Amino acid sequence: MTAPAPAFWASVAFWALAAVAVAGGVAVFTVDSMARATFALLASLVAVGLIFLLIGLEYLSFMIILMMVMEMLVMAVFMIMYMMNPAGLMPMKMVHNRCGAAIIAGGVFVLLVAGVFLTPWPTPAGGPPADPTRALGLSVMGPKMLVMMVVGVAILATMVSTVTLAHDRGGRAGKGG
Repeated sequence: MTAPAPAFWASVAFWALAAVAVAGGVAVFTVDSMARATFALLASLVAVGLIFLLIGLEYLSFMIILMMVMEMLVMAVFMIMYMMNPAGLMPMKMVHNRCGAAIIAGGVFVLLVAGVFLTPWPTPAGGPPADPTRALGLSVMGPKMLVMMVVGVAILATMVSTVTLAHDRGGRAGKGG
């Protein structure tokens, strides 16, 4: 008995990750707390990042995963700092117009699926570049790479500043010190 071809396992992995991505997206609107919705969205977006890795877009894959993990961490920090319920774990409504949201989401999903199957996708011409990661980075960022690096540092500084400013310093005023 021979082992299945690598293409078979790639297809299995793709469909499994696609199912995780869709299930995580659905869970965002069906769970009853902000913290659970945050983790469901994180799972969905990490699955999308892994799909990008599976199809050979390593740079975009790691950018999606890193950016989404950082975004969810920022969301969790703000959730813990500013929400009235502890850590966003108390039950709450995640969708205010359930029927309208379901109709809109279903319609958008049908349009996207129709677009996938009705689009005349081009056939690739030529081979891949010698360094696909560099070529992708240049085509996506071009001369703006330095700007993106500075923005990344600014976002990190903003996160650290937010946590520092929101930190309770122990109420030193009444300690006679």
